[in-house]
Amino acid sequence: MKNKENATPPPETTQDFPIVGIGASAGGLDAFRQLLKAIPENSGMAYVLVQHLYPSHESILPEILSRYTNIPVLEITDEIHLAPNNIYVIPENKLLTSIDGILKLSAREKESRNAAIDIFFVSLAEVHLHLAVGVVLSGTGTDGTLGLMAIKKHGGTTFAQDQASAGHNQMPLNAINAQTVDYILSPDQIPAKLIELNLTEENKDEKDLTKDEENSFHEILMLLRKSNGVDFTFYKQSTIHRRIRRRMAIAKASSFAKYLSILNEDAAAPVLLFNDLLIPVTSFFRDPNVFTELKENVFPALVQGKKDFNTIRVWVAGCSTGEEAYSIAIALHEFLEKNSQDTQIQIFASDISEISLAKARKGFYKDARLSNVSETLLIKYFDKKADGYQIKSHIRSLCTFAVHNFLKDPPFARMNLISCRNVLIYMDPFIQKKALTTFHYALSDQGFLLLGKSETTAQAADLFIPLLKTSRVFTRKTTAGYNIHQAMRENEISTNKLKSRVSENISHKSDFIKCGQALLLSDFTPASVIINEHMDIVHINGDVTLFLELIPGPPTFNLLKIARSGLTFELRNALLKAKEFLSPIIKTGIPFKSGKGLLEVTIEIRPLKDTIEPYFLVIFTEVVVLEKGNTKIIGLIQGQIDNDCTNLKRISALEKELLQTHIDVNTTAEQQEASNLELQSANEELLSGTEELQSLNEELETSKEELQSSNEELIIINAELIEKQEEINNSKNYIEAIVATLREPIVVLDQDLRIKNINRAFVKKYGITKEEAKTKLIYEICNGLFEHYLMRSMLEKVLPQNLQLDDFEITLNITSEKECILLLNARQVTNEQSKEKLILLAIEDITQRKLVERRLKILSDGFETKVKERTEELEATNSELSLSIRELNSANIRLHQFAYIASHDLQEPLRKIQTFISVLRDQSLPNEAILLLNKINSSSERMKSLIEDLLSYSYLTNNEGLYVSTDLNNIVKNILIDFELLIEQKKVDIVYCDLPTISAIPLQMNQLFYNLISNSIKFLNTDNSPQIEICCEKLSALQLKKYPSLDKSLVWYDITVRDNGIGFEQKYEKQLYTIFQRLHTNEVYKGTGIGLAISDKIVENHGGVIFAESKLNEGATFHVILHS
Repeated sequence: MKNKENATPPPETTQDFPIVGIGASAGGLDAFRQLLKAIPENSGMAYVLVQHLYPSHESILPEILSRYTNIPVLEITDEIHLAPNNIYVIPENKLLTSIDGILKLSAREKESRNAAIDIFFVSLAEVHLHLAVGVVLSGTGTDGTLGLMAIKKHGGTTFAQDQASAGHNQMPLNAINAQTVDYILSPDQIPAKLIELNLTEENKDEKDLTKDEENSFHEILMLLRKSNGVDFTFYKQSTIHRRIRRRMAIAKASSFAKYLSILNEDAAAPVLLFNDLLIPVTSFFRDPNVFTELKENVFPALVQGKKDFNTIRVWVAGCSTGEEAYSIAIALHEFLEKNSQDTQIQIFASDISEISLAKARKGFYKDARLSNVSETLLIKYFDKKADGYQIKSHIRSLCTFAVHNFLKDPPFARMNLISCRNVLIYMDPFIQKKALTTFHYALSDQGFLLLGKSETTAQAADLFIPLLKTSRVFTRKTTAGYNIHQAMRENEISTNKLKSRVSENISHKSDFIKCGQALLLSDFTPASVIINEHMDIVHINGDVTLFLELIPGPPTFNLLKIARSGLTFELRNALLKAKEFLSPIIKTGIPFKSGKGLLEVTIEIRPLKDTIEPYFLVIFTEVVVLEKGNTKIIGLIQGQIDNDCTNLKRISALEKELLQTHIDVNTTAEQQEASNLELQSANEELLSGTEELQSLNEELETSKEELQSSNEELIIINAELIEKQEEINNSKNYIEAIVATLREPIVVLDQDLRIKNINRAFVKKYGITKEEAKTKLIYEICNGLFEHYLMRSMLEKVLPQNLQLDDFEITLNITSEKECILLLNARQVTNEQSKEKLILLAIEDITQRKLVERRLKILSDGFETKVKERTEELEATNSELSLSIRELNSANIRLHQFAYIASHDLQEPLRKIQTFISVLRDQSLPNEAILLLNKINSSSERMKSLIEDLLSYSYLTNNEGLYVSTDLNNIVKNILIDFELLIEQKKVDIVYCDLPTISAIPLQMNQLFYNLISNSIKFLNTDNSPQIEICCEKLSALQLKKYPSLDKSLVWYDITVRDNGIGFEQKYEKQLYTIFQRLHTNEVYKGTGIGLAISDKIVENHGGVIFAESKLNEGATFHVILHS
């Protein structure tokens, strides 16, 4: 069985109609429908549909698609023959290839990537060449991109669906980004464009051109040669024709003449045509078996041959966008690394396209171009970028990319390996010979030449031999080779002759006049040859055997080498003069020896005009026989001639020859001197160029250092940005944590009053999850609880009018007998990321509070009535009075119980009192009135402070809060910052040690230490230098025995706040923690008597213990026992 990797390339088909391959994935069915509806019944093309199908599901695609077209829709069976005006559909779980007009199916491997489109497109391109059409429709992934590259490479036409009409645009977008697409259209526009291109009729052979078309065609080639310096005359004309016609179709030019006008008028048009003719199609590790052969046979030989030299030199000719050069660099680097070799690598990569070379130097490639690169090599030799990968710098530094045309520019030298794959296939045989001769010259002894799988060295078989029988790697034969410029010049002909070649071929069979002229020329014109400037014969007219003869050794067409004895010297001199003066040179009476005896000939040399390169016509005329056997003949006179006359004539001829020799020697000396001057000038130019290159190299080194410096700055800036982003994230998390710990329900609304987010308190209060609430209107949730005209009206004004709601109270009627009273606070906020303006709404349910207030009022009113009644009855009976007193005492107890609930609402009248005081102060009042106002204000401030402390205490009865990891060091530091001015004013010396991090409610910890430190500062002893010490001690198991109520399995800390203030008597300690109990009057030390009661409650909430130790005038120490 033949090895698949070494199999010969698929044969080209004899079919002459276009084959349209159509690939799709997700969303492809709709695209197929649109495309099929637009295909006419007689398009003359065959259509093959390849879609990603589920392996386990039977496909009914043919049945579905047949509803949208009258063209036959057939499911492909193995080895089905293609026919025009048919649609073929791939079955499920199969891969499809094209082999010489036959569609062949094969099983798809279960675990393999689904690349059915690429596989079919590549085989389609290799078989049908320019008749292959690739269409990539809607789908995800990258399948189809490599296939379109192959179709474009072989001269076919490529389409991709436009993004607007594609349901999934990833597949067509990848193909477009890879620059493999000729037309980007919607599916229903593609058939019309195919018909417009008229591929079947437009792909004419060169022989089908008229004379005018041929002239215009060659003028296009001349224009390209002038604008880009590349002569496409000797490239395969069928390929050049197809590529030019493709550009004509895109430019909507109906003839070569019209397209020539476009090229002359539009400066961009020649560039586009030039780039299209180059066909820059390549890939990484193309043909993996070739790289296996390099690794196994070529690289070891290169290393073995480098014992005296430490650098492997590689030339990648026609490198396109660099994939081939980088593939060889990576493969060679891998080989040397695996074999622990320290050999250096130097790769020269050349191409005639500056655009392709610019991409190659960057070394950046999209994901689709890296499908042949393994994951291991991708990680090792590529850097991931935003939308692709870039070759690592150490590999890029191995490759030098330069513009170079190996058909005319001097070649590189001493190369160990030359890779020129899929370039020679586009050239005529004699140009292939020129290229192979150049490569032979450039290679060192035992060097290697790598060609494409369809290329051979047949045109220079004596210069190379295959490394293996089926190999595309050839080794250089040690031979003299050809002159590296000879192969091209042997076959070059003038542009005028090329222009007339086709028209002559068309008409020669029917033009009897030309036939007669040709017969006359062959029988009656003198013998002559056409030579180039190197004196190599390129054409022979008539019989020249009398003047030229073959010599032993390698065959040669050099005129001077095969001229008969006596003619060489005269021919050389005459040719030198013809070159110098570019005018006809005639030499008469030149004697020479031939097989017929001693003859005399006249030689005329004429330079040919209107040729690309210098050519000369050498004509041999007026042959006179000087000697034949032993008979002397002069002219046409027969008879015996005196020997002396012959000798005199011979002497005269020799004198003429001597004089001519003297002239020729002087001419040669002058030419030699001129050549020396030219060489000296060239040497000076080379030295100047070397200095310029050295200067350029220094500039490049400077630029490299600047780039390195810029890179380091970018790294620093990037690190700073990351740090700032972390700070932003931390701030965001901190704010979100605060919102989550709030007891009031909070909701974020957009401008339409739709819910964007809610906090945990809202979820708990109203029994709705975040997912259920999001995007719903606020008045739609909770069975329409928030559907209130006044609430909606006020919220709708928040964003347009930047309105704020502060303690806005509304009453919602849940049922006829039940109501809900809410306190609303709303603010406008902005989302920093989306810049969207939102409403932050805090909702506090005060229904219970209002209910208590109403009950308290009713109860108070009832108490007054009862007191009045009891007072009237007081004189009647003491027993009834005692009963009334007991009832009043009971009522007072209940009043105290409700007092802390009602205290919040007492602040409202206080705020109004303070507002009125501020207004009255602005009036002109007597001093006595101002004094009274100050007293009222002082009383209201004390009342406000008392209510706030009372509220704080009442809140502590609800032990709800978010316990988080709390660093007490941060708590104490923040408190000391708050007291900073007071501490400096009273000159207090504060010392604190390292405090633990515990699980606690941060706000309550802040209040606890605020109260303790505040008391220490407040109750200072003016006789001493004020000192406050805050310390911590981890309690041992022995110490914990003093506190039987504590859980011994936990870690406990004793945190002490010690001062040297006025202290107190120990017997009053318990009184400290009772609300409203004070050891000092308010006139001496201001306060509400609630602070330590709050502290006690906080410690109790956290499961700890608080107690104090003190002596009068000796300071106090408060112990706070908390667990971690």
